[in-house]
Amino acid sequence: MISQFFVLSQRGDNIVFRDYRGEVPKGSAEIFFRKVKFWKEDGEGDAPPVFNVDGVNYFHVKVAGLLFVATTRVNVSPSLVLELLQRIARVIKDYLGILNEDSLRKNFVLVYELLDEVIDFGYVKTTSTEVLKSYIFNEPIVVDAARVPSLGAAGIFMQGSKRRMPGTAVTKSVVANEPGGRKREEIFVDIIEKISVTFSSSGYILTSEIDGTIQMKSYLSGNPEIRLALNDDLSIGRGGSSIYDYGNSSGSGSVILDDCNFHESVHLDNFDIDRTLALVPPDGEFPVMNYRMTQEFRTPFRINALIEEVGPLKAEVILKVCAEFTSSITANTILVQMPLPTYTTRVTFELEPGAVGNTTDFKEANKRLEWGLKKIVGGSEHTLRAKLTFSQESHGNIVKESGPVSMTFTIPMYNCSRLQVKYLHIAKKSKTDNPYRWVRYVTQANSYVARL
Repeated sequence: MISQFFVLSQRGDNIVFRDYRGEVPKGSAEIFFRKVKFWKEDGEGDAPPVFNVDGVNYFHVKVAGLLFVATTRVNVSPSLVLELLQRIARVIKDYLGILNEDSLRKNFVLVYELLDEVIDFGYVKTTSTEVLKSYIFNEPIVVDAARVPSLGAAGIFMQGSKRRMPGTAVTKSVVANEPGGRKREEIFVDIIEKISVTFSSSGYILTSEIDGTIQMKSYLSGNPEIRLALNDDLSIGRGGSSIYDYGNSSGSGSVILDDCNFHESVHLDNFDIDRTLALVPPDGEFPVMNYRMTQEFRTPFRINALIEEVGPLKAEVILKVCAEFTSSITANTILVQMPLPTYTTRVTFELEPGAVGNTTDFKEANKRLEWGLKKIVGGSEHTLRAKLTFSQESHGNIVKESGPVSMTFTIPMYNCSRLQVKYLHIAKKSKTDNPYRWVRYVTQANSYVARL
């Protein structure tokens, strides 16, 4: 049960506000924003997703640069409210097509109509995009997608002027029609994997894990049945034994998942036989399958880091990043970070000859080295040298006072688990009915760390 729901811009402007129970003061939005904005003054970093001020519990998530906030005075489950905020953001995006400040302001009538159907007197009724279509009558005002940076994982396929895949899944409403009144029939399937890897100081892999999801977004009319086929050699459970007791899951497949779970609309009747998922997709975006993998896999990058003293008040850091995927794949938005000793006062950088699109910085406030690379082509190596100057001579081990090195990146059309969608079959109403199908892959770093 929540008392208020509101959405704030990055400047703190109140875009959407609903007071369901009248238990919390009207100035709660301003109190919340000031608390979040000045939280860092206490030296505690960013504000946590849940905190209490004067007996009012504030819950918030940040989506597409907007703050989605709920308040309550009673003791409720934080995870429940945070999940509710995420789902409200997803439902609004499904209906508006684009989730940003401009789209919210232009469609505030539709947004308030959605909120009135999702929440009644502080209690949740439904967050299903498909169910809400029966109660929503306002049409969305389409915002020009060309002026809006693409959002979400699918947005990575629209880097620069080249588009590897159509980006309509990101900026399309589930209720708006194409010009001329026709609805374009298409379905998007994204296999998104977030990987966590820890390397030892000698470069060996200490821990590795993949958290993956098969995300679907449907724009099909008539709710036809979908059949999604995965790898024939897919095994589930340690040693190939399935946690779902599928008889034929035994054996050592080349793709072995530790565990997985499915959306409620998925039927698993033939999954044991041919690894096919059957479902009638609801409107909007939803996860078809979530999975986890801790078996050994080929990591996309190797990180080598070396730090050594070169004088009484000086040291040198050498960072090397090696891309271990094929040259036909390109990673982008790479950022390498490394904490330095607290007595570091100055850092000078030396890039390899011919380096293009690299950025370097020394964050003096938290003593952190940052190295950004616009893109990395598979099979290439990149090196950075940094010369450190200290304010005092080290009385301990510089290596112990530095690191670890962490890395974030995004790799389109690549996945580490080798989980593949073999085919996507749609039950067609006629021979001329042939919807567009888009299957896309992306790998992102969750926790990619190398120890010194």
